[in-house]
Amino acid sequence: MTVRAAGETDPPGILAIYNEVIRTSTAVQADDPMPPADRAAWFAGRQAEGYPVLVAEDAAGMAGFGDFRAWPGHRHTVAHSLDIRAKCRGRGGALVTALFPVAEGLGKHMMIAGVDAAKAASIAMHERLGFGRVAHLREVGRKFDRWLDLVFLQRLLGAPQSLRNPQKQLGVRGNTFPRPGFLAS
Repeated sequence: MTVRAAGETDPPGILAIYNEVIRTSTAVQADDPMPPADRAAWFAGRQAEGYPVLVAEDAAGMAGFGDFRAWPGHRHTVAHSLDIRAKCRGRGGALVTALFPVAEGLGKHMMIAGVDAAKAASIAMHERLGFGRVAHLREVGRKFDRWLDLVFLQRLLGAPQSLRNPQKQLGVRGNTFPRPGFLAS
């Protein structure tokens, strides 16, 4: 498997994966497939903002993609999204790991992940990569006629490994919530 920067010919493959995830999973909490024009505009927007889109490829072709989402007013923080065609083959970890140096190169301080709480493997992957759970929001999404919980995880970038998981640093466990501003200095 290889991870590379997405190019101008990649949005249709990215769209196919994204729409497959919409149809078959709760990882994307949308009901309707995204039209090609919307995905093309999304890709152009990422390029205009200077944010990368990475794709993972294997012998069968495009296997997944990862990108950043900017949060207005949070110029030192970046949230990533990750959509994978086939599960449990190391693609998600490879994409997220490839995003770390890109985020650091953009001067980002923190990376955030929002994961469907039922996706234990995705949460575990993020924790293995140094993310710590910071919130569990109950019944904030709805798809396939059921309520969905959302877990937020975060990871300090450019920090020593011992400081990257805020739960380990602060002794936070399970579904407890850190106090507001717990990372402020």
